[in-house]
Amino acid sequence: MRVFLLPISTRRALIYCERVKPQPTADGKPPILDRITQRVSKTWAEWEKSEEKGIHAWKKTVTRYGNAAFKRIPYEEWGLKSIPPISKKRTAAIEKAKPKIEVLFPGLFLKEHKVLDILRVLASERQPLHRRRMIWSAVGAPLTLPFALIPIIPNIPGFYLLFRAWSHYRALYGAQHLQELLDQDCAVPTSSSTLDELYAAGLMNPSRQGTRNAPVPTVDEVQRVADLVNRQTNNGTEDVMLLQGWNGKLIAEKFELPEMEVEVERAVEQVEKGIKSKTELLEEKQEIEAATRPPGPVDSKKQQ
Repeated sequence: MRVFLLPISTRRALIYCERVKPQPTADGKPPILDRITQRVSKTWAEWEKSEEKGIHAWKKTVTRYGNAAFKRIPYEEWGLKSIPPISKKRTAAIEKAKPKIEVLFPGLFLKEHKVLDILRVLASERQPLHRRRMIWSAVGAPLTLPFALIPIIPNIPGFYLLFRAWSHYRALYGAQHLQELLDQDCAVPTSSSTLDELYAAGLMNPSRQGTRNAPVPTVDEVQRVADLVNRQTNNGTEDVMLLQGWNGKLIAEKFELPEMEVEVERAVEQVEKGIKSKTELLEEKQEIEAATRPPGPVDSKKQQ
């Protein structure tokens, strides 16, 4: 098990856990939950590629709206879902063996003393929300049974609520797993020079292809980029993007984790929107304050 803490901006970070290959059951098959997940993923992919017309055209429509809904699920939830859910067996193993879990992060773009604090916040602050929404989604799913009476089209609202219940369950128990690792001092922050190079290259070049074609940044170049970011953000107090969406593929390729790509892209998109919305609100507030500010002495003289 290996954990990545990737700063998306100077004030927001994505947690991602490298997926551990599940142990097969006694009959040699993957665990039932993994089999169900694989089956759902295969069906969803088939619906996305569906070219059926007429009354069966709903399959592609459902996946289009569904993918749009998935993009709105907070990236923090997706990150926590990447962590295996806690169980009594896992808790006992952690308390007995106290395994050391590497937490990789770009040390020049995220200070080491902040890593454990960020992990504790990620592990604790969303647990009440996921527990509450997991319960409500599970309670709401049976109420959609009348939709099952509609011919041809399946009970889409029911399936969505069941998915959200499962998603909140995974995020909740993933967060509890992370919290247990932190409580037992198992998390070991490990600065990665490879991540530093990837972050610096992404900031130095305007595109993915440009980064691929450019030489790997030297140690001095990486340090200069990190120092420049630090100065321009007032030691990280201002929220500024550190990654672009196309960085996700390069990071995923470097660590041979293809599933990471979509997680980084989703997080970048959401953080960019958040920063933009915050900036627009601040500008609007300043405009209102300027418009409603009483005229000063200079303004009064101008009016006379």
